Amino acid sequence: MSDVRLLELAGRQHRCVARRQLLALGYSDRAIAHRLAGGRLVQLHDGVYAVAPVLDERSTRWMAATLTAPDSVLSHASAAAAWGFRACNAPFEVITRRGSGGPERKDDVLVCRSQTVDATTLEGIPITTPERTLIDLAPRLHERALARAVREAMRLRTTTPSDVFITLARHRGRRGTRRLHAALSRYAGLPLHRTRSDAEALALALLRDAGHSAPGVNEEIEGEEADLSWPDRRLIVELDGPQFHLDASEDQRKQGVWETAGWTVRRLPTDAVYLDPGRLTALL
Repeated sequence: MSDVRLLELAGRQHRCVARRQLLALGYSDRAIAHRLAGGRLVQLHDGVYAVAPVLDERSTRWMAATLTAPDSVLSHASAAAAWGFRACNAPFEVITRRGSGGPERKDDVLVCRSQTVDATTLEGIPITTPERTLIDLAPRLHERALARAVREAMRLRTTTPSDVFITLARHRGRRGTRRLHAALSRYAGLPLHRTRSDAEALALALLRDAGHSAPGVNEEIEGEEADLSWPDRRLIVELDGPQFHLDASEDQRKQGVWETAGWTVRRLPTDAVYLDPGRLTALL
């Protein structure tokens, strides 16, 4: 039997196929067993296989988890990692299926159930929407971690405050939604999409909280991009992350260009934005 249709299906599913899908394509149990025995298919979960060679890619694990049962979607921490706004190094993936009952661990998949599932697809992977993902995370994260997830979701343009507020209205009363609403309210109206790091995004909120005027964000000044700038004051604040020490000469060159043009340049380690925010506001 030709495997053309199998390979086409696997190609759309990050090299993964489910047993039920193979049966629908006309494969018999014996044919599936033959391909497993010959190494052409590799079992990832009960009834879920990958086309050999199996690549150690996160997208393959995400897709395989959703194929463990019909209508399953990647969710919670796994969905946040897929959307890119929160890292997840757990030894299992999280999915959600319709139904009721508490979470259930099945090998390296954690199955959650919900009566409502706000779902979409991301590169072919069934997944909860960014808005629903934040709602699912809200009761499980402490305040700072939730705030950072919100900032990153906005910075990466995976969603907007208005879209999350709309989704929150449909889930009013769920645990954690009040904390998520408060975090969104703090960052609404800030140009987080212009920032290039979470430290810059947090800096915008800290400056607004302290009553300072909004800076330009990653604007070009004298041909060089500045992190935060106030043209009326001829002031630039550069937030130096770990890469500063790797390319300090380039940063000093840019600073020289700005200072020659009459700008004042002040620098602050990104760690200070999190650990000692008063240092940021003191620069102004």
